[in-house]
Amino acid sequence: MNFSASRLGLLLDVDGPVASPVSRTVRPAIIRDLVSLAVAGWPVIFNTGRSDDFIRQQVMQPMIAAGLPEGVRVHAVCEKGAVWFSFDGTGPDQPQVDPELKVPGDYAETIRNLVDDKYSRTMFFDETKLAMLSVEQHVHVDNADYLSEQGLFDADALEQLGLAGLGGQRLDRTIPDAAGNVSFRIDPTIISTDIEAVGVGKDLGARRALAMLEAEGTEVPRTWRTVGDSRTDYAMADELSRLGFEVAHVDVRPADGVPETDYPVLTAGSLIHDDAGALYFERWVAMAAGEAADDAVVL
Repeated sequence: MNFSASRLGLLLDVDGPVASPVSRTVRPAIIRDLVSLAVAGWPVIFNTGRSDDFIRQQVMQPMIAAGLPEGVRVHAVCEKGAVWFSFDGTGPDQPQVDPELKVPGDYAETIRNLVDDKYSRTMFFDETKLAMLSVEQHVHVDNADYLSEQGLFDADALEQLGLAGLGGQRLDRTIPDAAGNVSFRIDPTIISTDIEAVGVGKDLGARRALAMLEAEGTEVPRTWRTVGDSRTDYAMADELSRLGFEVAHVDVRPADGVPETDYPVLTAGSLIHDDAGALYFERWVAMAAGEAADDAVVL
């Protein structure tokens, strides 16, 4: 693997630091900064639970419209490592899917029907996922109303895993299969629930990101910034640190609690979500242009 110490690698969760968790869209200033960073030669890699379709619609197409050139490659690891693709100013490559990390189709149909029959007032089944399942809050629904039903849905989804003979877990509750195995996980967020193979995660996404750079012969930076809005996003920085990279993690929702880490954790004061993300992207553009020495933000 080739290494470079001349620039930072960016490994970015999407919901929160890039896309607003309220509107599920990306503000134009963030899109422009991401294009600038990619053009400057900084590896820009999204590491998200979102589908490849979401990234194409909400990130790729706006970046192309904002001037992402042909040949400047941006990478996307989707569905927490189960799906991945790259794109440049001409459009996307075909997404790749890990067949070992797909949720069975019969169970997917059960969850689709469960949402339609019982929970459609507050949430919808995401039809764009290729490996995992996601059920998400309607944009027009108040988050408190969604959260009041999310736990009920999660319990039903776990029960259906057991009825399907698939071992599953949600937080501290586990239902093993007949052989005692637990193969799937129900992972709630503030706006959705993901049902996924236990092998996926932001750590897998980090390894996938490095493999994508290596496959293209891209120099891999020694120093990285990972960005996320939940405790699970720290797994990106944990994995890069374990592999010997210098890393700092930007937490755009530190109120969830900042864990003890072996690497720096950066925040943006009272700013959260894409307000905090925008602040750091702007700072990194200044660094790439030689106008700032580091990413110490001024609040």
